[in-house]
Parts: sequence; C-alpha cells; structure tokens
Amino acid sequence: MTRSQEETLRAVVHELAGAAERVPGLAAAALARGRRLRRRRRIATAGGTALAVLAMAAPFLLFRPASGRLVDADPAPTVAAATARGVWVHPRPGEEWTATALRLPGGWIVTGANGYAESGGTGYVWDRSQGRYLRNTRYALFAAPRGTLAVVFDAGRPEDTGLLDLVTGDVRWIRTGRAGMGRGSWSPDGSRVVVTLHEKESGKDSFGVLDTDGRFRTFEVDKRVRYFCTDHCSFTWSRDGREVVLPQTDSGKPRTESMPHARRGLQFFSADDGRATRFVPVPGDPAGPWSWSPDGRLVVVKGQTGPLVVEVATGKVRSSAPDEEAVWVDDDRLLHRHGDHMILTGLDGAERERQPLPRDLDGLDLSIAPG
Repeated sequence: MTRSQEETLRAVVHELAGAAERVPGLAAAALARGRRLRRRRRIATAGGTALAVLAMAAPFLLFRPASGRLVDADPAPTVAAATARGVWVHPRPGEEWTATALRLPGGWIVTGANGYAESGGTGYVWDRSQGRYLRNTRYALFAAPRGTLAVVFDAGRPEDTGLLDLVTGDVRWIRTGRAGMGRGSWSPDGSRVVVTLHEKESGKDSFGVLDTDGRFRTFEVDKRVRYFCTDHCSFTWSRDGREVVLPQTDSGKPRTESMPHARRGLQFFSADDGRATRFVPVPGDPAGPWSWSPDGRLVVVKGQTGPLVVEVATGKVRSSAPDEEAVWVDDDRLLHRHGDHMILTGLDGAERERQPLPRDLDGLDLSIAPG
C-alpha cells in the first residue's frame, strides 16, 4: 500500500467513526474465501500472495453460515419465550441492532461479521469505545476480544499486519510476514496475535507473535519431521493464551484429499519463547482458544468424519459436537451457529436456548467472544 492509500484508509476510518448512522468498520472478503479454501484441503506449505490475502482470522472463532435455515424453528417470537420443547427462544433483533451489543445465549456477543468486500459486500466490527457496530466494505478489520484495537489486513501489503485503534482511527503497520503467511488470530485476552508463517524459498515453517505494542517475534518449528504436520497446519491459541497449538499428522495412517488427515495429537509451544511444552493425544484440530473447555478436560475438534468432543488427557472421543467451531460457554454447555440462529446446547446435544440473528448478517461469517 502506498502512502496515499494509507492516508486514504485513515481518512475513511475517521470519517466513518464520526458518522451518526454508523462508523469505521471492516470488510472481510478474504476470510470467508479462506474458509472455502480450507475445505478444499489446503496443505501446510501452501504459500504465496493468495494465501497471504486470506491471513487474518479472529481468535474468538468464526462461525460460517450453515446451509438453509432451521427447519424445526418455532414462529419468531416478539419477546423471549420457552417453546413446547422447553427451548428458550429470543426475538430476532430489529433494524437498529448495530446501536448496541448483539448478545448471545451464555453471555457472549458478536464481535464481527465478514462479507465479500470486492463484490460490494458489507462487514461489521464491534467498537467498545462507542458501544456500537462499525460498518465498512473496503478493508478487513477484526476486533480484539477485549479492548479497542482491531487487526487490519490489506491485500496490497501481504507481508504487513496493521493494528487499528478504533478510537483514533490510526493504523500502525508492522512487517510480520514472509510471502507464505498463513492465517492469524488474536489471543483470548486481546494482547497478542499469532500468525502462521512459511518461507517459500527455504521451506522453513514458523509461528510469529505480534504484541499490541508492535513487537514481533518469530519461532521456527520443524513441521516436516519433528512435528510432522500435513493438511491444514495453522497455529492456534490455548484457552489461557500462554501457548500456541499445532496439530500433528499420524504418519502411520493413509492420507487422502477427500477427508481431513488423521491426527496423532496436538503439540503445544510457549508463546513467549517458542519452546515445545507438552503433547496431548487429541485426534483432531481445535478451531481456537474457545474450543477448550474452561476446566481444561475437554476440547472440540474437527475430526476425520466430523466435529468431536474429546478428552484432552486420554484422547478418548466423548461424543460428537454440534459444530467444529462450537465454543464452551461453561464446562457443560456449547454455543454454535446453525443457519440464521445461534444455538446453546448441553453436552447431551439437547438444545437449551436459541437466538435468531439479524437479517443483515445472513451469509456472513461471524466472530464472537465472551461479553
């Protein structure tokens, strides 16, 4: 991005920040497209500018739209009410939903929604400083789960990561990547961003940690031999934000592009110094920090045949999960997206609570975080 383009970004953010009807916002074509590419079985070493454009993904998990609407949904209520099946259903938010936090079952909130910027799509980001959602169709912005910063990612600067102050509109660009940068995400406390890196020329893999003060460090990880990983091999955060997690492929089992590669477990690394810390025999990929139950006993992962709830210590599959990106509201309940609703379920799979989403969010990927 040229200096004039950067000044344009700053001007746009300031202009939107002062608008009465909305404010700066986000755009996130890249992210929605990245979800599609992931389903096409990307390998760990996929690199180049195209991958860089897909890089930044919020840590508070992204909920892509499921196909169709709920077929068993009761008529939309005008006030919160329990159905005959004992499911608590909330009314659908009205047209002015951007003026306040969009609260979800279990005390979580929507922190962003991502569309297709290059085709005129609209995105939203939650600005805590103003207590409303900001709207934009030009840039990819992802708010931290806490605080007033957002990650800015621009296709014109594939090796840079921007930190946007939603209060002032100022963007600070940090050189974080080599040409093969993979996806990145905020830590649960909003203090750091982790990015997955790959040097196309040397074939070296590493993860980078970007602090909100602009400090950036990289740590090399041998994915080819010592920490063998194929298929989708991004680093994600642990629940406490002290470690990053890398899935490891089971080299003794066949690999095919028709299904996710079998995992032997998950390797943890210190986010402070990059050293390997521990290994757990979990057969699947966690989507992010909220995939881990608060007590640390269970984790939701993407398994070979579908989403699973797995015991962390033993790797034993406890049950199927409602979605591979379901988050733990507490040790006994999971929140996930189904069509145009957010659903709260128990570990037995029974639905407990349902929140319809605003019509403006149809077809958009969502990011959520504890309220």
